[in-house]
Amino acid sequence: MDLKTTYLGLELANPIVSGSCPLGANLDTVRLLEDAGAAAVVMPSLFEEEIMAAATAQMEMESAGAGFAEASSYLPNPDGYHVGPDHYLDHLRAAKEAVSIPIIASINGTSPGGWTGYAKKMEEAGADALELNTYYLATVATEPGSDVEKRTLDIVTAVKEAVSIPVAVKLSPFFSSLANLAKQLEEKGADGLVIFNRFYQPDLDIEELDVVPNLRLSTADELRLRLRWLAILSSQVGLSLAATGGAHNAVDVIKAVMAGAHSVQMVSALLIHGPEHVKRTLEAIDFWLTEHEYESLRQMQGSMNMAKVPDAAKLTRANYMKMLDSWQQ
Repeated sequence: MDLKTTYLGLELANPIVSGSCPLGANLDTVRLLEDAGAAAVVMPSLFEEEIMAAATAQMEMESAGAGFAEASSYLPNPDGYHVGPDHYLDHLRAAKEAVSIPIIASINGTSPGGWTGYAKKMEEAGADALELNTYYLATVATEPGSDVEKRTLDIVTAVKEAVSIPVAVKLSPFFSSLANLAKQLEEKGADGLVIFNRFYQPDLDIEELDVVPNLRLSTADELRLRLRWLAILSSQVGLSLAATGGAHNAVDVIKAVMAGAHSVQMVSALLIHGPEHVKRTLEAIDFWLTEHEYESLRQMQGSMNMAKVPDAAKLTRANYMKMLDSWQQ
């Protein structure tokens, strides 16, 4: 069975991509992912805060060093911020040498600035593409939604000016007019969208009166939101689309591709079951396509997007009342 797909202009052997997560931080695991059949690997994100902290530390070191040599011992170690930009680039180069599948770098930032120049360094380190993660939670009551959108568009513009490799923008679902933003991003030169970012919800410690992290892996239920927007967006923009969040098995991957995804990122399922889960999932996809007399994965790609389903209203509002009426106690 022909499982090939094209994502961000990259010819992939199949649609399953290891999404940005700790698995990409270990070279042995990256090799195992390739051996299991993963079509590409997205590296863990390098954060704007890490880049800026390292730059600040370097400037302080140079300034203090002009006064007395031992001053550097009092300055913060850039490697203490996550992994640090230099280590990230070294790991990216090593990953490219370790495997033959595409390696997609990931950079996470929320404000335009000099940090976007690191995208060029990622390209120079060998990244085949770049995933731009604009993880931002709008909490200021005086900040209008148009400003949030403009910030995202400005970042994409700056990154696209810095690199020649494809750039995918990883978005949250919380924009007021997501289809319009997608169209604007396409006009600004973005090559693809990753649907969607997961906002991690903190918990409260009522005894200590503190906010505590509460990391939970995705479930298959989260895929439904992605399916709806993949179906809507794939019928209106020419961007490459990746689904991320909620894809755990072959059925999930098939649904996402039918809705319009060109690739499907797995994270939680791989953290739970290990890299070998890719191989089992690909075998199940192959079996399903054969049983349903498909000749290739591309044949079904986008076959259930908003332009092709018999009743497109079921993807939007018309199905709302029917769903509520279907509840039976």
